[in-house]
Amino acid sequence: MKVAVAGCCHGALEKMYETLELLQRRHNVRPDLLLCCGDFQAVRNEADLRCMAVPAKYRHMESFYRYYSGEKKAPVLTVFIGGNHEASNHLQELPYGGWVAPNIYYLGYAGVVRFRGVRIGGISGIFKSHDYRKGHFECPPYNQQTIRSAYHVRNIEVFKLKQLKRPIDIFMSHDWPRSIYHYGNKQQLLKMKSFFRQEVESNTLGSPAASELLHHLKPTYWFSAHLHVKFAAFMQHQANSKEELPKATKFLALDKCLPHRDFLQIVDIEHDPTAGDSLEYDAEWIAVLKATNSLVNVTQSSWNMPENNGLHARWDYSVTEEAIKEVLEELNHNLQIPCNFTLTAACYDPSKPQKHMQPVHTINPQTTEFCAQFGLTDINARIQQAKEEGSVRVDYEEDEEEEMDSTGSTEEPSDYNTDNSGLSSINPDEILLDEEGGDEDLSTCSVDPSPDHPPDFSASFSDIRIMPDSMVVSSDDAMDSTNEELERSGESKQVEEKSLNERPLKRVGGNENGNSGIKIKRRNQAIYAAEDEDK
Repeated sequence: MKVAVAGCCHGALEKMYETLELLQRRHNVRPDLLLCCGDFQAVRNEADLRCMAVPAKYRHMESFYRYYSGEKKAPVLTVFIGGNHEASNHLQELPYGGWVAPNIYYLGYAGVVRFRGVRIGGISGIFKSHDYRKGHFECPPYNQQTIRSAYHVRNIEVFKLKQLKRPIDIFMSHDWPRSIYHYGNKQQLLKMKSFFRQEVESNTLGSPAASELLHHLKPTYWFSAHLHVKFAAFMQHQANSKEELPKATKFLALDKCLPHRDFLQIVDIEHDPTAGDSLEYDAEWIAVLKATNSLVNVTQSSWNMPENNGLHARWDYSVTEEAIKEVLEELNHNLQIPCNFTLTAACYDPSKPQKHMQPVHTINPQTTEFCAQFGLTDINARIQQAKEEGSVRVDYEEDEEEEMDSTGSTEEPSDYNTDNSGLSSINPDEILLDEEGGDEDLSTCSVDPSPDHPPDFSASFSDIRIMPDSMVVSSDDAMDSTNEELERSGESKQVEEKSLNERPLKRVGGNENGNSGIKIKRRNQAIYAAEDEDK
């Protein structure tokens, strides 16, 4: 079957679907499924806009609300993960996944589903070490810290995914797995994005959590977005035993959704021709959710997942064939995900704008039904209960116009040494928040295709095994990258350790008297300076 893969959507659903229709008209290519790798921006109303971590002047309604209201319907089944610019209050209603609109499905904090026999997994958000070991404690209305931490990856989601034993065909993450750039045409990548050089050379670009999942799951395909550049790589995995067959992952990062940008890729995926056209639950994933349900945490307290270190009575939560069989029997062998989309918020009305609409903490009936069916903890209900009992402290603040840095954490260090899942250098192609990379002027994403300037589909009609010439991974390039890394490994360790000890995590802007003001990273100083000039 043909699968269309998109990078950062930024709310431009009409743009994506119009592009797919153009594909069909001009080239008779009709995808059976659309995957979006984050920054989907399922914004229903003005309250949702207030829950999106971008500067206020970049908050635009875009077109999702038309699909939410039923005015329009997605012409192709769409499955997406969350990124770092989302209506977090909306996605938070569906921690285990669910329909955000008819024919548009969100995978949740982490999830696995099946379509036509193809197993599709994903993890939402981006990695930040200071929140990695916390529970999902955030709820709207968010403050200037929780509006960001709400989309930070948590160790429990990684732990759940690592319990999977059956093969994964497709996996999605928003930020790239760390080190994946060493398995592609790294020189070409740095030629296009020279400001990546520092992170690439110090091996700090990307998510260490995603890298851990990549090595564990070894999916056939891995798709990412976030860094707004198209990049292909090929990773040959090492077998864990003599009995294990060699596995390889084809990695592809997609560009953002803009006119004249190659933001879509069509991939031919082997599928089960006898399977139906409905999106289905994955029995092993449901069994894993049931097995790990006792580990659910809705507090800010940091904690580690169980491991074989003598401190835990149980550390292996992978499931048996018997447990998977029990799930199938519970569902009467009918794995079809019910089309139970429900409106849970007022929809934006252009004729009656409500600029002061405030977000509220909502428990979605889809989640209630899902948890009741499988005996799982409703995370939002638990948060609400904890708030009522006063066991969770939640600080509410008024929405602010300007973005500020998230407060650093003083807890124990995370499982990983570094915290650079985004960029620490100025990216001239983006407008960045202080803490995460990847913001841009969303208003530019709503431009309709022009007959005079159609989108470029030059590299969009083949399996990613047939890559654009500029991104071909040759054996020489891969060998050069490997040798280069081996020769430099000792030096890199010393440099990284030195940088961790000596380099401040945040650069603080202050006046000439030494009084510090708003914390601004180096990559944002030019942006804020330009804003000051505008004023």
